[in-house]
Amino acid sequence: MSEHECNGDCGHCAHAAEEQADAMDCRVRHNLAGVRNAVVVLSGKGGVGKSTVAANLAAALALAGRKVGLLDVDVHGPSIVEMLGLRGATLMATEDGRILPVDAGGVKVMSVGLAVEDPDAAIIWRGPMKLGVIQQFLSQVDWGELDYLIVDAPPGTGDEPLTVCQSLPDPLGAIVVTTPQKVAAADVSRSLAFCDQLAFPVVGIVENMSGFVCPHCGERVEVFSTGGAAALAEKYDAPVLGRIPLDPAVCASGDAGVPFMRSLAGTPVGKAFADVVSGVEKAAAERPPRREG
Repeated sequence: MSEHECNGDCGHCAHAAEEQADAMDCRVRHNLAGVRNAVVVLSGKGGVGKSTVAANLAAALALAGRKVGLLDVDVHGPSIVEMLGLRGATLMATEDGRILPVDAGGVKVMSVGLAVEDPDAAIIWRGPMKLGVIQQFLSQVDWGELDYLIVDAPPGTGDEPLTVCQSLPDPLGAIVVTTPQKVAAADVSRSLAFCDQLAFPVVGIVENMSGFVCPHCGERVEVFSTGGAAALAEKYDAPVLGRIPLDPAVCASGDAGVPFMRSLAGTPVGKAFADVVSGVEKAAAERPPRREG
């Protein structure tokens, strides 16, 4: 190899890559300077209702008068667009080229599902492209002043959650969603281990689909096995923020594009979810002062 050729492993290239990463970190930090509390909703397993938790947490905080943003980084399954009734919404840009999030009932929303022409098309991207889009959402979307930025990450511990968790400056932490079964909790355990390895704070655990409350007599029936969230909480020393019961109206709300916290606040599922919201607000109130710079 001549002195003018490089295989990408030389010190010069490594230094250039480090400078580029530092520049991106600086842009993200500057762009998110107005975000007081960033919360990442994680799960090591699909199908546990993670996006439902993220969408309704954002909606409930907005209903409580908080300034809220919702960032969907589930590149291959961006369901937030459907859950908030945003299909067909158009993205706009500011005069300086920044992206304006779409408003959904007082929640500022950004998702890959808003940025593609055909929301039903398969998004076939490799890791570097996914990383680039997530960094663009963090560094170029005009989030403004927010009390909370809720981030809906895809299942697992791969590119998307890793990129978000390593990019957010001074986050409040993660909410980890599970269902009661031991098999589900075993998969979700990896998300808590992921947070441990990254030294990423954990706000708490949400147990979704936790029993069924009869709408006629109020009796609670445990449809699945129980204790998944409690076992995780004990193992990882994290609080259980709430146990959300099954309710067909939750599914109907998601299909209709309306968060259930706007219509079911007085029901068992709404009251249980209010505990989750209270836990997040308590964690935000008790956190140490934000680091500057």
